[in-house]
Amino acid sequence: MTIYIVIAIIAYAIGSISFSVIFSRKFAGFDVRQKGSGNAGSTNVLRTVGKKAAILTLLCDALKGVVAVLIAVIAGIIIKEADSSLLVQIAAIAVILGHTFPIFFEFKGGKGVATSLGVLLIVNWQMGLICLVFALIIMALTRMVSAGSVVAAILFPVLTLFLGQEHFIASGNYFVFSIIMTLIVMFNHRTNIGRILNGTENKLSFKKK
Repeated sequence: MTIYIVIAIIAYAIGSISFSVIFSRKFAGFDVRQKGSGNAGSTNVLRTVGKKAAILTLLCDALKGVVAVLIAVIAGIIIKEADSSLLVQIAAIAVILGHTFPIFFEFKGGKGVATSLGVLLIVNWQMGLICLVFALIIMALTRMVSAGSVVAAILFPVLTLFLGQEHFIASGNYFVFSIIMTLIVMFNHRTNIGRILNGTENKLSFKKK
């Protein structure tokens, strides 16, 4: 039981490193949460700071998910009696929650999309790529990052259910895990979903505001 708690704490701490805040302060001299949509994510960084900071934020946020899951995998290899699949799932959920509610940044974080992508690409890269492609297509068609994110989140459990549990980084049942991941992303995008339904959601723009 101790190893599961330790992995959860480590993953949460990794997720709590808010690169959007760090890079916005470094490149623009302000906290991105005080500008634009107020969200600590790469999309708001793009709108308020610029492309370079946004790309760095996106990559680093995704990397958080990869690192957290890899630590869980290594722990599962070292501690034979531990359930590797459960360790991976705990780490994945904890790192996303850390990104959303970062302890180092007043519990005001992002929506977890990039970190979720990093998690998905490492736990099952095939499903990760499928979700990424669908997200990009929806974003291109609607120019709404939130729409692509929500569609990708919904697609994950569908793929897990119909394509099976093969090729995950650690063998186990991932369907409940995929549902939890989807619910977290949907919850974080609840206001966006409302605006999408009302036709008032912000469209993606590469111009600084």
